[in-house]
Amino acid sequence: MSLHVIVGAGPVGTATARLLAERGERVRVVSRRGAGPEHPAVERVAADATDADRLTALTTGAAALYNCANPAYHRWPIDWPPLSAALLSAAGRSGAVLATVGNLYGYGPVDGPMTEATPLAATGTKGRVRNRMWADALAAHEAGRVRVTEVRGSDYLGAGTTSLTTIVLPAVLAGRRVVVPADLDVPHTFTYVGDVARTVVAAATDERAWGRAWHVPSPPAVTVRELATRAATLAGARAPRMTRLPYAAVWLGGLVNPFARELRETAYQFDRPYVMDSTAAERAFGIAPTPLDEALAETIGALRVSAAER
Repeated sequence: MSLHVIVGAGPVGTATARLLAERGERVRVVSRRGAGPEHPAVERVAADATDADRLTALTTGAAALYNCANPAYHRWPIDWPPLSAALLSAAGRSGAVLATVGNLYGYGPVDGPMTEATPLAATGTKGRVRNRMWADALAAHEAGRVRVTEVRGSDYLGAGTTSLTTIVLPAVLAGRRVVVPADLDVPHTFTYVGDVARTVVAAATDERAWGRAWHVPSPPAVTVRELATRAATLAGARAPRMTRLPYAAVWLGGLVNPFARELRETAYQFDRPYVMDSTAAERAFGIAPTPLDEALAETIGALRVSAAER
């Protein structure tokens, strides 16, 4: 039984904590409010993870330190640098493997399927922030100061996740018109949060994974229209009516809404094919992606529970 420390109690951190606990490991979840799943093997700690000394103390003796944090979208340039530095410092001082849950922003606009060899060519602020984090971690790894790995997924599906599906699925369940800032008919990869947990744990605990990034095994890409249609079928809802929100509306919304403002930078992800190739991780770790309908069913169930509790 090893100790695993997870920073972040959102959907990814929670899924990772549950997976490790169910495997019989000791788990410590660190967040500002001391949140996390309720489980006998899970210890929940309220702490500021940007405090490198405190984080090091909490990580001492751990096999792995998992970066599952997710600062507010519009605060990435402010919040990520000190948090990333503290995580890297704590991993180096404690000897724990640092396993980071990343995303695809670092690649920037692409013209074909993304693999782990796709150049990190992002010009947007958020992509550059993530690329700097990975460059610093990789430099420390190559200098022998720490062992690191990173797993990257696309837009999430699963209980508690927030992504494009947050706009699409509630409208589908309610029978309302679905209005989304995306081309409805280009393929897009969606990643199940449970597969993120399985992949980051595999990467953290397999020395073959260290020193490089991996794409989370994900099902074949589908269009937003197909995603909505399959969700409606699973939910027993009416066939979705769908409308694309023009980019001009997104731009105007950004004048008053910080989240909408950040969507301007990543609009390219939804106006062309956005496909992630996860072959390398599937082969290396023997992880098969969860079928899309299964991930959708869990997401729909969680949304219905949330709606009933309001």
